[in-house]
Amino acid sequence: MTVTAERLRQIGNRFAELEARMASGQLEGDAFVAASRDYAELEPVAKAAIEVAAMREEIAGLTDMLADPEMKAMAEEELAQLKARLPEAERALALSMLPRDSADLRPAMLEIRAGTGGDEAALFAGDLYRMYERYAAEQGWRVEPVSMAAADVGGFKEIVANVAGTGVFAKLKFESGVHRVQRVPVTESGGRIHTSAATVAVLPEPTEVDVSIDEGDLRIDIYRSSGAGGQHVNTTDSAVRITHVPTGIVVAMQDERSQHKNRDKAMKVLRARLYEKRREEAHGAEADLRKAMVGSGDRSERIRTYNFPQGRVTDHRIGLTLHKLDEVLAGPGLGEVVDALIAEDEAKRLAAMDG
Repeated sequence: MTVTAERLRQIGNRFAELEARMASGQLEGDAFVAASRDYAELEPVAKAAIEVAAMREEIAGLTDMLADPEMKAMAEEELAQLKARLPEAERALALSMLPRDSADLRPAMLEIRAGTGGDEAALFAGDLYRMYERYAAEQGWRVEPVSMAAADVGGFKEIVANVAGTGVFAKLKFESGVHRVQRVPVTESGGRIHTSAATVAVLPEPTEVDVSIDEGDLRIDIYRSSGAGGQHVNTTDSAVRITHVPTGIVVAMQDERSQHKNRDKAMKVLRARLYEKRREEAHGAEADLRKAMVGSGDRSERIRTYNFPQGRVTDHRIGLTLHKLDEVLAGPGLGEVVDALIAEDEAKRLAAMDG
């Protein structure tokens, strides 16, 4: 995607206008907030545009110097260096101009559920949760479990957690889908390799302003908690099940002893699921663009295999195979997979815009 000189000037002028408005001291309240948001979004684009414009101008000047016999040798050397650097600068500018997902900077709700494979699937769900915990710690994010259903053998039948930090959704959104594991279960005496699976869903976390929920659309059931959770868990009606009648979305929460805390957590999860549903409906109008992306984010799509006997991780969407399974599950290696997914998505979106 080549950006014209006229477009570069427009970006520069727009950024200069915003800088002047911000420095004027005349903006207050909502106007200042809106201008600050626009400034933050445009700043990386403007810096990339300024760099490209300067490089193109320098190339033009050096090209003129080639006519001077005394300056030709020096001009040729500098010209070759600039021409080699310019494509990368232009690519960085094009990437900064791509339409951004409005949810990219948001925290996220991470949902992991054991799939096919019985006890082994639950153990694998636990492995995935710890992988994301370690990766989040490296990013400086905070992970807080919202609800969990532990399995008797270890791991989880289901766990939902809030991942708080800047840019969480941008990095984790391609993790949604079916994760498959191939290994010898600890319960297998014959040493046979089994295949199990767990599903992962990553939902951007909305604010109450983003998703307004009419109380009249909710059916709330209160019941007695069951399962592990201490001496009080089975003696009070503290568990909460909330059904959003218009969509049929159901969220149940029983981890807290307090009915009010369970209700608050359930509403938080419900709000995230409603927000994602609306995003999916909006994306329906952009089907062609989404086909160019790495994945749809559909949790039914098989995306990755973790093969223990071979020590490898394969992401099927981009054909990436890493023979560093331990590093991926430990957290640091996951960053390599995440970065590759983001780079592939950016490349395909650039190609789609060029087309």
